[in-house]
Amino acid sequence: MADVVPALVGEVRAFRQAHPEIRYVDLICLDLPGHFYGKRYPIDALEKVASGSLLKLPQNCVLLGTQGGLYKIGDYCFNDGDPDAPRRLIPGTLKPVRWERQPLAQMLISSDGTDAPIEFEPREVLARVLRRFAARGIRPVVAFELEFYLFAAQLAEGLPQYPRDRLSDDRDDQPNMHIERLSRFSDVLHEMVEAACEQGVDATVITAELGPGQFEINFGHTDDALRAADWSALFCRSTRGVALRHGYRASFMGKPYLHAPGSGMHVHVSLYDDAGRNLLAADGQRPLRHAVAGCLALLPHCMPVFAPNHNAFRRYGSMVNAASRASWGFEDRDACIRIPESDARNLRIEHRLASADANPYLVLAAILTGMEHGLDARREPIAPLNEDRGSGIDFPKEMLSAVAAMQDHAAVRDGLGSEFVMVYCENKRQEELDFRNEIGAREYRWFL
Repeated sequence: MADVVPALVGEVRAFRQAHPEIRYVDLICLDLPGHFYGKRYPIDALEKVASGSLLKLPQNCVLLGTQGGLYKIGDYCFNDGDPDAPRRLIPGTLKPVRWERQPLAQMLISSDGTDAPIEFEPREVLARVLRRFAARGIRPVVAFELEFYLFAAQLAEGLPQYPRDRLSDDRDDQPNMHIERLSRFSDVLHEMVEAACEQGVDATVITAELGPGQFEINFGHTDDALRAADWSALFCRSTRGVALRHGYRASFMGKPYLHAPGSGMHVHVSLYDDAGRNLLAADGQRPLRHAVAGCLALLPHCMPVFAPNHNAFRRYGSMVNAASRASWGFEDRDACIRIPESDARNLRIEHRLASADANPYLVLAAILTGMEHGLDARREPIAPLNEDRGSGIDFPKEMLSAVAAMQDHAAVRDGLGSEFVMVYCENKRQEELDFRNEIGAREYRWFL
């Protein structure tokens, strides 16, 4: 890491020279549910950190639940004294933040690449998978797509409200993909893209989606798979902040409305060798079939990653283009794994199952582990939906059965790491039990 220090110091100095008005910087990292945690540093202390001064945060911050609390997991959290663990600055991620009230910067940090990486930190889980691919001379090229909803900033009796056009005051309550919806919300959408680009995110195409107030953002393809996941995480953070500045609430919740489509995280992945050849296109596309088969085989055992909370499971099978079984197909958006039409150079899979609020590092790690599993075993996939609309493999539809399917699966434990699988499954199991342990208003209406 010593060779990184001069570049980091130069990055900090150049940033301070370009932004003398900024006094503080948030050093941020993603926890298991996909929320950022971290510390706010005076900007004049950042050069010391960049020069090699030890940066530490509690190890157990990674294990925070959706509500920000901790669960007792093995020897962690309440039996280990909550030790600190080293983090490092991620080069190239020191950027200004435009959505806060005061001038502020942010920079990603992670334990991956330190002398003592945290086995279950999401970015480290993905980095481990990528190291295996690199050792085999395989370079994934990745692009994420994220769907999200805009709501009115204020809830009504705890329920989200349709967003209103700021000029006409009309509610955006009709599901459609009309281009005019982009114009009606152009101010906030354009600033979302600009804010993301300021973070170094390659945000490209934005689309009006079928749900009321629903949109999709595409990111560019990159051979830096860690950076692709960084982009997805950073976009969620900046988009929520920009939306609030414009009087809206942005959400990546999997299924905010029962009557409208949910929001998904679609991940495009192709694999290249050191000579730049697309491995999926070799040998009559046989490796593509193996990779698809591996993804389908592990998909039922990775559902807590793809559907990270109670709400996310509501997406499956409930609307058009929402799969209810593990399936694949050519140019078929009803499939979990779609093969877009392309030439041999750009042949890829599009994994469409994950909820938009899933952790992007973990989703990509699970997809790559599935592809690796299929390539190693030379598995053959089930029939594509184009040939058989009934083709598919069942997967769990609620969290507790999903956790049971994941926690003891050998290929998943080998691919993602046994310690990660243990802490992640236990975190999700306890969180689901907590969520269920409440009597809601409907239960009283029905049964009182």
